[in-house]
Amino acid sequence: MKTLSYQTFKPGTQPQNESVAIGDTAETFLPKEPLTNPPKVLIVIPAYNEGKNIGAVLGGIQKQSPGIPILVVNDGSSDNTEKVVLEHNANVINLPYNSGYGIALQTGFLYAVKNNYSIVVQMDSDGQHDPANIKDLVEEVQKEDCDVVIGSRFLSKDSYKSSLPRHAGMLLFGGIASILCGRKVTDPTSGFQALKGRAIQFVASDNYPPDYPDADFIILLNRCGFKVKEIPVTMHASPKKESMHHGHKTIYYVFKMFLSIFVTLLRKSQKR
Repeated sequence: MKTLSYQTFKPGTQPQNESVAIGDTAETFLPKEPLTNPPKVLIVIPAYNEGKNIGAVLGGIQKQSPGIPILVVNDGSSDNTEKVVLEHNANVINLPYNSGYGIALQTGFLYAVKNNYSIVVQMDSDGQHDPANIKDLVEEVQKEDCDVVIGSRFLSKDSYKSSLPRHAGMLLFGGIASILCGRKVTDPTSGFQALKGRAIQFVASDNYPPDYPDADFIILLNRCGFKVKEIPVTMHASPKKESMHHGHKTIYYVFKMFLSIFVTLLRKSQKR
């Protein structure tokens, strides 16, 4: 059991110090209550130096899904990310230093657990994910045969272009995940997902991969008995010239992903 402390900023209010305790026992994954009608939904967006892009992302979400609260986890940004988020009346958690995508994302899920959200939609902050698909993810994850819905760019009719190394990595780890999960996995690196109930608490636990929760996380979910499916979504080219897996980080990513998958296969499954 461990405790995470952080500051939450809400527009028009003073910053609040909050903390949440998490553990890694199977009991953690039992939902506190069934989905409400309508369900209590939260959108979580990890962001690192996205001051130039986050405003358009938040504006698009608020246009397509008005009324759904948004939480931006500001991962130690040195630019005006926090200022832009507050200007768009979204909540923000400021991490004291850059902790990485996985930690920032998990922080949002810890917040969701503490505040009893029944569905979490995770999105990236660079504008790749189309807010028009939020409703599709939320609708699909409410079905009984699903705990996690992943938005796949490769199931969409729109063609998505990526660099050759990145596409090769997707095919490699998608193939590994497909074999180990016993079903086709087309987009193992998609960060556009919706999770509900026990899956939210699972992400908030010590089981969550802290670096790059991609194919390894899908495999882990499958081994723990969660029902995962993919649906087609639209993804746009990132305005950034470089992805978080560029250059020498590509080698590091491949090594870490193989290692994480290997460790996942060694772990004892915690069936629900």
